[in-house]
Amino acid sequence: MGDDAATTPSNGFVRTMRKVYHPIGFKKGYNAILCFIFAGALFGFTLARLQYLSIDGNFRAGIAPGEWFWLGKGFRKVGITLHLATILPAALLVILQFIPIIRYKALLFHRLNGYVVVLLLLLSNVGALMIARRSFGGGFELQTGIGLLAIMTTGGALMAYINIKRLQIEEHRAWMLRTWFYAGSIITLRIIMIISTLIVSQLGGFYRAVPCEEISFIYEDSSRPGLRDDFPQCFTPNGTTNGWVAVEAKFAGDASNPVQTETSLHTTFGAAAWLALFLHAIGVEIYLRLTPKEGERLRKISYQRQLEAGLKHPGSAGITAARFGDADAWEPPQTREEKTVN
Repeated sequence: MGDDAATTPSNGFVRTMRKVYHPIGFKKGYNAILCFIFAGALFGFTLARLQYLSIDGNFRAGIAPGEWFWLGKGFRKVGITLHLATILPAALLVILQFIPIIRYKALLFHRLNGYVVVLLLLLSNVGALMIARRSFGGGFELQTGIGLLAIMTTGGALMAYINIKRLQIEEHRAWMLRTWFYAGSIITLRIIMIISTLIVSQLGGFYRAVPCEEISFIYEDSSRPGLRDDFPQCFTPNGTTNGWVAVEAKFAGDASNPVQTETSLHTTFGAAAWLALFLHAIGVEIYLRLTPKEGERLRKISYQRQLEAGLKHPGSAGITAARFGDADAWEPPQTREEKTVN
C-alpha cells in the first residue's frame, strides 16, 4: 500500500476522513482505523476501571464474590493497590505514544512519557504477581498465565528500551506494539471469560474446591441467609476436606448463588487468560508482517541516525536478526542498487 497522502481520492468519504486523521499524523487510513479500534478499546476499558482506584469502595463492591476475602487484607491488598494504581495510568498514557503527531511535534514529551509508561508497567507486573496466588481462585493455570504475561510484557518493554537506546527505531516500534498487545489481552480475556462461563454453566458438572471460611465470608458480605442449608458439610464433623468443599460452577439461573457465581468465574478465568494472550500474540505478529513498508521506512531513519551517532553496524546496531541471527546484513537501498549495477 502506498502513502495515501500522495493521492487525491474521488471518494468523498475518504477525503473527509483524511481531514480527520491527517492532522494527527496518520498517513495511511488503515493505520488510523486500527489505532482507533485498539486504542479506543483500551481507553474505554481503562476509563471504566478508574473507579476501582477506590480499593475499599468501588473495587470491593465491583469484584467477583469472594475476591475480597483474599485481596482485602495483607500484602495482597498492597499488591492489588499497586497493580491498579500503576496499570491504569500507564494504559491511558501509552495511547499518547501511538499518536504520530506527538512523536513528530513533541519528541521530548514522547520520550519522557515512554519512560513513565515503562516504569508504571513494570510496577504493575509486580502487583499482579503479588495477587496471582489467590486472584480468581489462584489456580496453577492462572498463576502460570499471569507469570507468562508478566514475563512477556517485561521482556517486550526491555527490548523496546534497548533498541531505542541503540537508535533502532523500527525494532523499538515492533516491541512496543508487542508489549501493549500482550497487555491488552486482559480486555479480550474478559469477553472470553463471560462466554465460557455461560457455556460451563449450561453444560454443568464443573466443580472447584472452595474453603468454608470463604463461603461464610461471601454469605455475610452479601447478607445472604441459608448458609447452613446450602453448605451443611461446613458444619458437619469430617464433612469437608481440610475445610474445603466442592462447589458446582453455575453463573445464571435460579440455582445460582454468589458462591456458585464465583466458582464459575474461577473455572474459566485461567483458560480465558491463556487463549486471550495467544490471540493477541498472534494478532500483533500478523499486523507487523502486514506493515513491512513502515518497518523499512523506520529502518532507513535508524540507519541515518546510527551513522551520524558513529555506531557500529549502522542499520542493525540494535537487537536485530542481522546481528544475532542468520539474516543477511541490512544495507541502505542506495548501496543495494550500486551492488546490483556493478
